[in-house]
Amino acid sequence: MSSPPLKLGFLASRNGSSMRALIEAIEAGDLAAEALLVVSNNKTAGALEFAATHDVPTLVIPTQADPEAADARLCAAMDAAGVELIVASGYLRRLGPRTLGRYRNRVINIHPGALPAFGGEGMYGRRVHEAVIAAGVAESGVTIHAVDEIYDHGPVIAQRSVPLAAGETADSLEAKIIALEPAFFVETLQRIAGGDLALPD
Repeated sequence: MSSPPLKLGFLASRNGSSMRALIEAIEAGDLAAEALLVVSNNKTAGALEFAATHDVPTLVIPTQADPEAADARLCAAMDAAGVELIVASGYLRRLGPRTLGRYRNRVINIHPGALPAFGGEGMYGRRVHEAVIAAGVAESGVTIHAVDEIYDHGPVIAQRSVPLAAGETADSLEAKIIALEPAFFVETLQRIAGGDLALPD
């Protein structure tokens, strides 16, 4: 007996590249999931336009003026849409206690480095790759983890190592990781949908 499709909601502040890959995988029949809602804190986010052209409902929830109200609204919107698993795809805001409580270990994020070594507050994007190069390690990684109250702290769900080439720079490493992330997210969600990978309790 096949598992029911994953009921996905998405959070994106900019283009939402992983979100795009997941929606395209759903449309192609490669991922047993439904895209139910895309929420952004940025009304000009490219993710919103992409979602709208793919008939996925969208919502803009600004977070700066009243974070508490935004948290309540986000939680209610995901709930009302029937979302069971939230994918953060370049969402540049810390989630509030209501959403994190309702979706405990059901908000997942991709981090462009190995956790816990290259995570924490302020460690995002280019900063991660610069830290990896400065550390002189032999490999970096891509990590999909559950989101909790602390940056890059929640349980690791899936991780892939990325060897560093001779003469690797932050630029070249960033390009390598960006190219890898969307397909890795799709693959991980496929494993969750198929019952091969369990989410944390």
